[in-house]
This record gives sequence, C-alpha cells and structure tokens, in this order.
Amino acid sequence: MVNYREILRLAADGISQSEIASSLHCSRNTIRETLRAASNAGISWPVDDTATNKDLGELLFPERNLRQSHYQEPDYSYIHRELAKPGVNLSLLWNEYCEKCYAEKTVPYMYTQFTDNYRKWARVTKATMRIKHKPGEVMQVDWAGNTIPVYDRADGFETAAYLFIAVLPCSCYVYAEACPDMKSESWLNCHVHAYTYFGGVTRLLVPDNLKTGIVKNTRYETQFNRGYQELAEHYNTAIVPARVEHPQDYRRKSVIGNSANILQKTLATRHF
Repeated sequence: MVNYREILRLAADGISQSEIASSLHCSRNTIRETLRAASNAGISWPVDDTATNKDLGELLFPERNLRQSHYQEPDYSYIHRELAKPGVNLSLLWNEYCEKCYAEKTVPYMYTQFTDNYRKWARVTKATMRIKHKPGEVMQVDWAGNTIPVYDRADGFETAAYLFIAVLPCSCYVYAEACPDMKSESWLNCHVHAYTYFGGVTRLLVPDNLKTGIVKNTRYETQFNRGYQELAEHYNTAIVPARVEHPQDYRRKSVIGNSANILQKTLATRHF
C-alpha cells in the first residue's frame, strides 16, 4: 500500500516530489496524484496519529472505494456544515441521507457505519480541532435559546424561566442561572453571581449583541449599556462583543452552546 502519511509528511517538510519518490520507492505520478488529492480534500500534515494509510486512501480517493462498494457515500462536508446549526444532529442527517438514497435507488449505510465514517473523515481532515484558550482570559456569556418551563410543586403552575450561561472556555467551567426575565437588572446580577461563583474576574468579557448589554456595535463604534459599562469598569474587565449577526464566532470556540443545550434538557424535566 502507498505510504500516504509519509508522502504528506515529506511534502510538508519541503522535500521535492522526485526525492519523495526515490525515498518511498514509488512513481512520481503517485506522489503527484496523492498531493493533488490531499489538496482537494483539504488534508494536510500533520494528520491524526490514529489515521492509517488505509483511512487516508479512502478519503483521498473515494472513487476507488465506490467501485468496490455498493453503498452510497455521504457528503461529509455537507454533514459537517449542517451539524454547526442549532438543533441538528447525526441522527437527523442520517435520516435525510437515507431518504436521498431511497429516492436515487441506492443503498445507504446503517447508522453506526454512517457515524463512524463521518468521525473518521472529521478526524483526518481536522474538521474538528481543539481551540487553545488561556486560563482566566475570557468569560463568554449569553441567554440560552428557548425558555425553560418551571413548575410550582404545590399547584403545578407553569412559568417560563430564561437561562443565563457563563463559560470559562479554557476549563469548560460553567455557571448557569434561571431568571424570570431578560431585563438589564437580571443580566447584570447574573454576571455578579457568575464572578462570585468562579471566584474571580476574567480579563475579557464576551457577550452577544443583546440590547440589555450592547446599544450599538458597528465596524467603527461600539456603545454599551450604561449599567453594563459601569459593571465592566467596576470589575476592571473589557467587554468584547461578538460581530453583529455572527454570535457563532465565539460560541463555536467554546462549550457555551453545548452547555446551554444540555442544561436546558436537564432542567426541563425538573420541578421546583
């Protein structure tokens, strides 16, 4: 089998294709095809340590595997993009994939093989990567998605609670607080309680562009709510809001989105 790992490693070190061919005892055409396929697939060195040459061969030249398999290969790039959207999971995407296969009269993978193949693709192409954060540098805050139903133990009366989430992305430490509303007073109090819970204040504070905190955020000017600005000055921290209409800039770099979903599902079944 072609040593795809070594080809990618040597090419990344600046070794010429002729020298790689001589070192690995294969043709220059093989080296050229491998590097071209790696560029098209978005694969570069270093690759995951667990990725074998067989794994790389399947990703670099999927058409060769299709001639040997009667299963319809999923579009892994599409799957990865869809997973970034709220409420989308692999189970939903597998059902969508199966419906497409049935419509085209092709054979789909079973769910386990489907998920295994996607994770293999994500690992080798580094579609999911660990983002390094400095301890104590950032606290990311936001209101979490939908409201949570809270039930009175005595009469069963249901009220809606809004979930505030604060995350330290380096340690994945989470603070959550249910509030009766999303007004400025609740927003500011939650920040105070989060700092008390964490036992300190981070250098940066990253919120979304909600009106209780951010009055205006453009390319040239950022205006904060007066109370929010005073809170930042009191705690000697800097507010760095996400880009307008791009809150996922920061949410994707932390566990805040996943934490919110998990807490919502957990608290939705609790009675207080």
